[in-house]
Order: sequence, then structure tokens, then C-alpha cells
Amino acid sequence: MTSSSRARLPITTLSKASQKPRRKSAGYWISAWLPVVLAVCFIAVESTSILGADHTNGPLRWTWEHLFGHVSNARWAVLHHHIRKTGHFLGYGTMGLLWLRAWWMSLPRAAFFLNAVLALAGTAAVASLDELHQSLLPNRTGLSSDVLLDCSGAVVLLLLYLLLRNLGPSRKLDRG
Repeated sequence: MTSSSRARLPITTLSKASQKPRRKSAGYWISAWLPVVLAVCFIAVESTSILGADHTNGPLRWTWEHLFGHVSNARWAVLHHHIRKTGHFLGYGTMGLLWLRAWWMSLPRAAFFLNAVLALAGTAAVASLDELHQSLLPNRTGLSSDVLLDCSGAVVLLLLYLLLRNLGPSRKLDRG
């Protein structure tokens, strides 16, 4: 491009073209990824033998009975199972949203779909490693159905977020 043709370009184009991309601060990257790291650490703690069904049965039953009254042993076995599976669904659903936020902050120009796929991949990786770890513990079981449940939680919460985002008032988000 010659200097005479460059002079014909709008000033805004020249100024934007000549600007260097701003580097994000360490604090920005920490705020993007620390929630994901903390969620993974939380899952790692929950994945220990200390928080197996045999150890959560008593405290959860005590809480349930203080809130809702006495429950038979047979009924409690079903409730305990559903409480733990609900924890999988909501916990990993939340993790999917944290991964989405981290990827959105890291790849702000990427389409929602790409960030959501990366978020689901991160969630699936953590869920798979969690179940692999549990399969090595004497009082835990590693189940592929739990990985499916975990990923389902992430998909549902990601879709719910997309739905709420699209139903909300139209506004331009500052991508920092």
C-alpha cells in the first residue's frame, strides 16, 4: 500500500490497525481459571473414600429426618441414592458453567458453541478422571453412567444458560 492510498483510509481504521492487542493481566487470568481449579479441587476431595456413600449415609439421613421427619430404611436407601445423583448432576452442571466462563474469558471472540464444546470437554475429562479414581478406592465405584450423568448436568445447565441469555434483554457485553 502506498502512502497516498494509506491517506485515503479512514483514521479509525488506521488507529485500530496500528494498535497492539492489549495483554491481559495475571489477575484477569486468575479470575478466569481459579474457579475451575477450585471446582476440580472440590471434586477431588469429594472423590475420596471419606465421602463415599457409606460415610454420607448417616449425616444426610440425620439432616433429612430433621427437616422432613422419619423415613423407613428402604425409603431412605432410594432417597440417599437420588440425593447423591442429584449432587453429581448439579455439581458437574456448575462445573460446566465455570469452564464456559473460563473459556469465554480466554477466547472472547469465539462463538458460544465453541466455548460450550470446550466447557463440556473439560467437564467430561474431570468426570472421567473422577470415576477412574473412584474405581481404585475400596468403598467407591467408578461408573461410566456417572460420567454420563455428570455430562448431562453440564449440557442441561449450559443450555439453560444459553436460553436465559437469549431470553434476557439485548445488551452488549463488555468482554474485558
